[in-house]
Amino acid sequence: MKRAGTLRLLSDLSAFSGAARLRELLTGDPAVRVRGSPDGRHLLLLRPPGAPAPQLLVAGRGPGVELELAWPASQLSPLDAFFLLWPVRPALVLVWESGLAEVWGAGVGPGWRLLQSTELCSCEGARVVAVAALRGRLVWCEEHQAGARGPLGRPAAAFSHCVCVRTLEPGGEAGTSLGRTHVLLQHCPAFGLLASCKHLFLVPTATTWPGVAHVLLIWSPGKGKVMVAAPRRGLSYSKSLNPGRGDTWDFRTLLRGLPGLLSPREPLAVHTWAPTPQGLLLLDFRGTVSLVQSHGGTRAVGTLQEAPVGPRGSAALGTFHGTLACVLGSTLELLDMGSGQLLERKVLSTDRVHLLEPPAPGMEDEEELENRGSLRLLSALGLFCVGWEAPQGVELPSAKDMVFEEACGYYQRRSLRGAQLTPEELRHSSTFRAPQALASILQGHLPPSTLLTMLRTELRDYRGLEQLKAQLVAGDDEEAGWTELAEQEVARLLRTELIGDQLAQLNTVFQALPTAAWGAALRALQLQPDGNGKLRSQAPPDVWKKVLGGITAGKEPPNGILPPFELLCQCLCQLEPRWLPPFVELAQQQGGPGWGAGGPGLPLYRRALAVLGEEGTRPEALELELLLSSGRPKAVLQAVGQLVQKEQWERALDAGLAIGPSSPLLRSEIFKLLLAEFAQHRQLDAHLPLLCRLCPPELAPAELLLLLRTYLPDDVGPTAPFSEPGAEPPLTVGLLKALLEQTGAQGWPSGPVLSPYEDILWNHSTPPPTPPRDL
Repeated sequence: MKRAGTLRLLSDLSAFSGAARLRELLTGDPAVRVRGSPDGRHLLLLRPPGAPAPQLLVAGRGPGVELELAWPASQLSPLDAFFLLWPVRPALVLVWESGLAEVWGAGVGPGWRLLQSTELCSCEGARVVAVAALRGRLVWCEEHQAGARGPLGRPAAAFSHCVCVRTLEPGGEAGTSLGRTHVLLQHCPAFGLLASCKHLFLVPTATTWPGVAHVLLIWSPGKGKVMVAAPRRGLSYSKSLNPGRGDTWDFRTLLRGLPGLLSPREPLAVHTWAPTPQGLLLLDFRGTVSLVQSHGGTRAVGTLQEAPVGPRGSAALGTFHGTLACVLGSTLELLDMGSGQLLERKVLSTDRVHLLEPPAPGMEDEEELENRGSLRLLSALGLFCVGWEAPQGVELPSAKDMVFEEACGYYQRRSLRGAQLTPEELRHSSTFRAPQALASILQGHLPPSTLLTMLRTELRDYRGLEQLKAQLVAGDDEEAGWTELAEQEVARLLRTELIGDQLAQLNTVFQALPTAAWGAALRALQLQPDGNGKLRSQAPPDVWKKVLGGITAGKEPPNGILPPFELLCQCLCQLEPRWLPPFVELAQQQGGPGWGAGGPGLPLYRRALAVLGEEGTRPEALELELLLSSGRPKAVLQAVGQLVQKEQWERALDAGLAIGPSSPLLRSEIFKLLLAEFAQHRQLDAHLPLLCRLCPPELAPAELLLLLRTYLPDDVGPTAPFSEPGAEPPLTVGLLKALLEQTGAQGWPSGPVLSPYEDILWNHSTPPPTPPRDL
């Protein structure tokens, strides 16, 4: 069923302070600049310089006093104004062309007050041509007049600008904490500045030198990088730009080091720019909308039904729920961001319409939560929400019904009975009390104090998660934020039943952030090295049971989704391969019946080997370690056989000697395997002491000789007292003496005498005298 776009009235503006003045400004001046506060409760209207008073109006929803400022004609009005993302109280910053910046805040009392003022430009004669606020940072483009000599020297006329940044955060009695000024770019042309939630876009303007007007820059503070892109040429380059490390770039030097950017090219013909969470939208004069993404790549979004005819910047662009919204005059067009298809075209009752960004995540009030992610339209008629209307005939379930439906699926997964649970059964059964308690909470049957007592821990975790999400959206210390988020998610998933969606989510986290995910698993399993190359764990058995659980018949996960144990092995193989064998060895010690270690399924070492790939493609060293540390006789024999093929004699002997007395048969098989090699060539002669130690104590000399006779190579041709030059020397009695002494250490050998000279080897007394010779 086709969706229908809808404009829903949120407010007729009567709930805002100064509603009459607000409607007057929205009706009278089409060039008025409109911004919404991060919490969605305040509106800022700024008239361009030279407009009649008042030039600035800040109106708030609910009780309170509006902020209304005006400047005489002899004094310039602010160049721009922005709300600041301060969670404690509403605040805004005004920036003048002269470099003056004022921070205003709404305190505990009614009204607004000036918190602090400062000068941004440090050079005499400099002026601000563009400014943007980026999540706790103030960024401006500053022009140095000809003849002005500052710290940047005397720039050329075409590259007489620089881009600077300064942190601006709440704190102290003055209400603000201003950081020092840092120059991001010097000797650059005039740039327009546009900020999204994570990125700052430096775009060419009408005064930008034509030779570089086809280039734009994307600065990502959270990553400490700047992307230099030429959208029409399909070129993009990444460079480091982190003010915390003192990074700065000379624009001309930067471009000269990037191939292809300085070749002749027409300037970007853009009618309207619009920053969005997905990137930078640009609308050209033909009506084509393109998206420049944060990595510098550009893709076409779609083409509007009408090309823009108004002045530059008069169109309004925004995105919501995978949809592009564009306001041209009194027309609203909705396009699918994926296909570019026109979804709907609406004719509005006024051409004075402004698009507002949605409130910042984590700062919405209760009235804004149901409209999360939607675009808001502001006009003199009111504040509207742009969204998609649910198809007719679809009845949305109540909160109580959703509780029982979700609980039904949860209990069904945990139940061992074959009968299907139903929501009606959960409503009336006394066995499942949690869904009934939650449903009663949603109906208001429990007092708020009881609700807070029951959900205190969950609310604390949820609050911490929301704060972390807000930090990620702000782009502050992004890498650490993603790491913490991944650790929290893995810890949460390990407390759940790892099947279905939970298992798929765990795989996703490990694929996206393997280091952080492994760190969380490390803490959950309480893994620590013991100093001998082994691992030990103090985790409870329930945790190991979830990790080692195999795949239940009939519940196989989709292709590409690994069970928890295989997922951990794959992650270890990528990050720290040397710890994979000790981890598998520890897992085999922790496993109980039916956990995947001691059950009827595949042994853990086989599951770990399957993660490494097919036989013949696995890393040989890692495969050997897994086989040797498994403790399984078949696996150990396979490993020793591979070592024998590689002629790694000492390691093969050490593997046999590492077998404890509890496995005499395995040790005896390894000895026989190596004895066969000893009988056929002389490469083991240097390791004869180790071979003697490996010899089973219960093996009699006669049995040893019988084994040797079996393994000796067949004689070809007549025997000679000495081997031919270059040939393998044969086995001698002298080499056998040490082995025979080892088997006969407990006394005279048992069994039949194989040779009349055999007793010579066992007689340790003085040899008989030499018989006299006949002369």
